[in-house]
Amino acid sequence: MDETTGRGPLLLLAGRANRPLAREIADMLGTSAEGVTIYNFADGEIFVRIDRNARGRDVFILQPTVAGADNILELLLLVDAAKRASAARVTAVVPYFGYGRQDRKDQPRVSIGAKLVANLMVAAGADRVVSIDFHQHQIQGFFDIPVDHLYAAPVFTAYFRGKELPDLVVVAPDVGSAKMARGFAKRLGASLAIIDKRRPAANVSEVLNVVGDVANRTCLITDDMIDTGGTIAQAVQALIDRGARSVYVAATHALLSGEAVARLSAAPLEELVVTNTIDIPQSKRFDRLRVLSVADLLARAITYIHSNASVSQLFELRDKKDPPRIALA
Repeated sequence: MDETTGRGPLLLLAGRANRPLAREIADMLGTSAEGVTIYNFADGEIFVRIDRNARGRDVFILQPTVAGADNILELLLLVDAAKRASAARVTAVVPYFGYGRQDRKDQPRVSIGAKLVANLMVAAGADRVVSIDFHQHQIQGFFDIPVDHLYAAPVFTAYFRGKELPDLVVVAPDVGSAKMARGFAKRLGASLAIIDKRRPAANVSEVLNVVGDVANRTCLITDDMIDTGGTIAQAVQALIDRGARSVYVAATHALLSGEAVARLSAAPLEELVVTNTIDIPQSKRFDRLRVLSVADLLARAITYIHSNASVSQLFELRDKKDPPRIALA
């Protein structure tokens, strides 16, 4: 047992939702994410078994809760199995938190899905949650356990700094994304613009106006996710129509549902940059799609949590060159 943490060695496990990311993280930590048996019975019921000793260990379970609902259930079963195997602590590492858009009762007789999923994780036995770019910050308050809310912004800003884009303006695709866009603009030394839109129905949006100067500028649209691609495609076209020189898009979670790939492939954008919080199959990849890895970000967070270091310093360090790593306990 580590004398500084009061827990045994780190144990990294993973569900089936994003095994490539789990392997990347494991390689960076010098360990393995293998050691879990998961399969479906003939009727679809999920079976989970942890094949490694978890007693007294600091267990981290990586599983984004992207649709379908089996991914959530698989995470809950893994957490439950670890608790029943006498793990000292179980941390759910959820790069993409599904149901995050259902975070309030904005119409009669609807569920607050984000709160329900948070309750399920706590009820299953999770002691801590790690996630990246919640749809809304208040989701952290839905959990009655510690939450480490990470940001993909340093991953994106490092990439776009390297491109040295001229006359850059960061564009928020709606008012709700303005804070995120402002953070990008500050890191990149760019100006800010905001798209005024309305959403008459779910997955449907309509651009009304662009607040800010985008004519003859390089635009970077930032958002936490891309689902059907309709909002982003309209935003890109609106900027081009208002004289933008070129448009880039950065979004953390690439859901790419329905006709998203066709819409975005046809949109007049230079590049769509996303992360691998969600495993993107080859069928959804296209020439202008660039996928950045959050493995280093998550590996560092896991290391900091395991060694009881402050996770907030992670973002202070990532803006410097060659940030030091903390050795695993």
